[in-house]
Amino acid sequence: MKIYTRTGDTGQTSLLGGQRVPKDSIRIEAYGTMDELNSHLGLLRDHAKGTRDKLLVPIQEKLFSLGSRLASGSEEQAEKFKVPQVTEADITAMEAAMDAMDKELPEMRKFILPGGDLAASQAHVCRTVCRRAERLAVTLAAAEAVPGIVVRYLNRLSDLLFVLARHIAHVHGVADTPWNPRQ
Repeated sequence: MKIYTRTGDTGQTSLLGGQRVPKDSIRIEAYGTMDELNSHLGLLRDHAKGTRDKLLVPIQEKLFSLGSRLASGSEEQAEKFKVPQVTEADITAMEAAMDAMDKELPEMRKFILPGGDLAASQAHVCRTVCRRAERLAVTLAAAEAVPGIVVRYLNRLSDLLFVLARHIAHVHGVADTPWNPRQ
């Protein structure tokens, strides 16, 4: 299989099933941003030196599933191509991971500034890219049918990435940097 096909040279790409759409369509933006998030999560795993693989690899796999779901264009196409499902249990697992990490963290009394540790900072980058993916999924859902699990998963994932950023910093001995708006 060749990487290049030349079929996108005119600014169009194919969804699963062959439907052609412009490369700047909101659908392509939404799953392209999930792909970008997935790359950032890979970088986070590298910065965390494998200590977060059990948490992050399954999330990366779920993002591929969500992106594939959006690339399929419809439930029928998703079923036809056997796109793996993301379920409420996946969201519950993220909530449980957040709760476990949060028990180890000091109470947060102010907004915090990203930074202080390379891996924690990368987790914040992941969080902000995830929020962008979520906004794009919401925009897409306003125009076309999108399974509700897509937005819910991205929303919860951004929460998890915030807690993870704080947890990584905490484990690495870096205190939160509070935002002081009156300086």
